[in-house]
Amino acid sequence: MGSPARRGKPTLRTIAEITGLAVTTVSRALAEAPQISADTRKRVREVAIEIGYSPDRAAQRLKTGRTNVIAVLLDPHEEILGYGTSIMSGIAKALQGTSYHLIVMPNFLNTTNVEAVNYITRNSMADGLIFSRTEPLDPRVMLLSEIGFPFVTHGRTELSTPHAYVDYDNFTFSYQATRRLIAKGRRKPALISGPTDFTFGGHLQHGFMTAVREAGCAYEILSGIDLDSPAGDIRDRVRQRYAEPDPPDSFMCGGEVCALATITGMSDCGLTLGNEYDIVAKQTSHLLGAIQPQVETIYEDLTATGEDMGRVLLQRIGGETDVNKLQLLLSPQIPANWSASN
Repeated sequence: MGSPARRGKPTLRTIAEITGLAVTTVSRALAEAPQISADTRKRVREVAIEIGYSPDRAAQRLKTGRTNVIAVLLDPHEEILGYGTSIMSGIAKALQGTSYHLIVMPNFLNTTNVEAVNYITRNSMADGLIFSRTEPLDPRVMLLSEIGFPFVTHGRTELSTPHAYVDYDNFTFSYQATRRLIAKGRRKPALISGPTDFTFGGHLQHGFMTAVREAGCAYEILSGIDLDSPAGDIRDRVRQRYAEPDPPDSFMCGGEVCALATITGMSDCGLTLGNEYDIVAKQTSHLLGAIQPQVETIYEDLTATGEDMGRVLLQRIGGETDVNKLQLLLSPQIPANWSASN
């Protein structure tokens, strides 16, 4: 390991001299070529990591036309605690051991979704793209499908052309959460919904409405706020609503920030969670359960979702066209103790 070849920036030849392999064998091993034995590939990877080898991306791009980069578009919103960190952690896990690296691009509200996608594709910044908060007729999906650029969405669309996605079943989440409130004896559940511009907002409303109609109970979809509203606005709207006639006595919240803001608003009115009202919320971190254990929750594992999206995108980049392998709908894990009362 003390070879002079290791001085300076490590190259494929450096690894070849250390391992005693041909440069072409080293190159193919790092590319995970199936013709190279698993033991050889493992040995080459270990040496590459030990000496700090990184490929010359400019040279690779000239040779293959690929960037070995995955781009992720993140929207700035606070409705889901730790969303970006969890999703990115999962994607990174899926890409571990491959030649791909991540770039993150914030999708600010002063630019359109299509502009952000155009910027990435026109400048050949990545080999594949991941983005969330899909719309029923999402223009990004239409554009990327038209030009044949590999992508996977966190969320579904209503487009007739199938595309790669990983989504959480928000209909079932909302339906089961609302049924739980009704099973606890609440007469008028309220929904704080997702923005209706996005597909998941429609799924949340559909699940909620299905549950209240089956039960034949009163209900309310709180106006003036949604999951994208600042926490202070949600608190103030809940407090305002309780001061008006016939307020709701329970809430279905699609996120932890929403649930905490709702609890604060009800507390300002002198009401106690679990006594005068109940909440069922989606949980994506351990914060809500630690602060407010009385809130019943259904968990969504965003790290696992990110890993699934990374895996699906790698399949798509690799040429997979079987839509059944490129679409994944994740089922909510309903608490076992709900089955008896629902």
